Amino acid sequence: MFNCSKSNSEIYAIHSSKIRMNTYRNIWKITYPIILGMMAQNIVYMVDTAFLGRVSEVAQAAAPIAGMYYIAVFMLGMGFSTGAQIIIARRKGEGDLSNIGRVFDHSFYFLVVFALFIFGLLKFGSPIILNGPISSPEVYRGIIEYLDVRSFGIFFAFVNVAFRSFYIGIGNTKVLIWSTAAMAIVNIVLDYALIFGNWGFPQMGIAGAAFASVVSEAVVTLYFIIHLNLKRKDTNSSLLTEFQLLKPHTPDKEQFKIIFKVGVPVMIQNFMSLGGWFLFYLLIEQMGVRSLATSNIIRGIYLILMIPGIGLFSATHTLVSNTMGAGKPEEVLALVKKIVIMGFSMTILFVPITFIFPEAMISIFTNNEELISMTVPTLYVVATALVIMPISMITFGAVAGTGRTNMALIIELITLSIYLICTYLLAIQFEREIHEVWYCELIYLIVIGSLSYGYLKWGNWRESKL
Repeated sequence: MFNCSKSNSEIYAIHSSKIRMNTYRNIWKITYPIILGMMAQNIVYMVDTAFLGRVSEVAQAAAPIAGMYYIAVFMLGMGFSTGAQIIIARRKGEGDLSNIGRVFDHSFYFLVVFALFIFGLLKFGSPIILNGPISSPEVYRGIIEYLDVRSFGIFFAFVNVAFRSFYIGIGNTKVLIWSTAAMAIVNIVLDYALIFGNWGFPQMGIAGAAFASVVSEAVVTLYFIIHLNLKRKDTNSSLLTEFQLLKPHTPDKEQFKIIFKVGVPVMIQNFMSLGGWFLFYLLIEQMGVRSLATSNIIRGIYLILMIPGIGLFSATHTLVSNTMGAGKPEEVLALVKKIVIMGFSMTILFVPITFIFPEAMISIFTNNEELISMTVPTLYVVATALVIMPISMITFGAVAGTGRTNMALIIELITLSIYLICTYLLAIQFEREIHEVWYCELIYLIVIGSLSYGYLKWGNWRESKL
């Protein structure tokens, strides 16, 4: 569809001769910066939860719900950028480097405009949307207090995911380590200063956590802009000039059509996925503040333990799409098998630790002995889920990586429907204990993994064109 210049073809030939995408070494090379970045992000979440747990039980309950609501909306932009990432990786695999900048620019400008709409939804629509589902007036007020501040960060967040899609798409993931490290340091320092009012700063409580997040997102944006303009020793040019990024391109309908074809299903799928988790927590909230606090603690631990699997899930989009672009669809299943083996080998290490030291892990988030005791059985359920999680999520990520993002959306829709029906029955209809409600996580992983494997085994993805 596109022509690349001779120089870009030569660069790609040299690059391809040195790196084979299907080796364990290269999978790890692309993945480990993503994992380290996610570790930093989850450390921030853990610190937020731990700090707010020292403020009040209401703050500890409200902030994660508000955060999930924000992230569910944010994932619309994240999904679109994931679509751009898949296309950028495909162009890289094809050796068509000259068009990577055009893909990035079209996705970037769309995300900036889209951020305006999402800001309005967060700032002015949230009180209307959340007023009914939240039964506790105190939790509702805390959520709105958080979102009033956090909504301003959506502009920086959407710019950041555009940059992230570019870096992961071209396989230059090391930059994510430093950007996320900067975000984590700024966020944690401002959390300590603003939540409790230390170092002469005002005591803002839950709003302080939101303000810290906004500032840290702005720092990441600044970092990406500086990095794009730095000259590299090997080429004596910056990424900005090499890939012709952020140029005043004339809007290309065909380019938008391709990005929307891949990106919109991922947007919807990501929104549904996080939205499903948000609805899960709304159902848990109906069980009482203590059950909600337990689930919030479990979520914090689970997100940390999931890091290797989710990092490989993100890298799978690039690795599979790059392999497809190189004209080697026959290598995809072998590649996915290697990624699954790597993910399982890393995640399984956390299972015995979780069973042996559950109280120690939970005490990071709360010093309430009764709450710690109540949370232990649910943590055992999550430890069991870790055995399945990398297999299911990496296989699911491979479906989108082939370019068949519409099929990934269908798989997500079927899985979430089963997940939420089971949650409703256990939490509301049968009024089971909180750890029994969390069995739904096992159901989710089994269903999404089975459907994804079935499609990769027998589906028609091998002829996917972007």
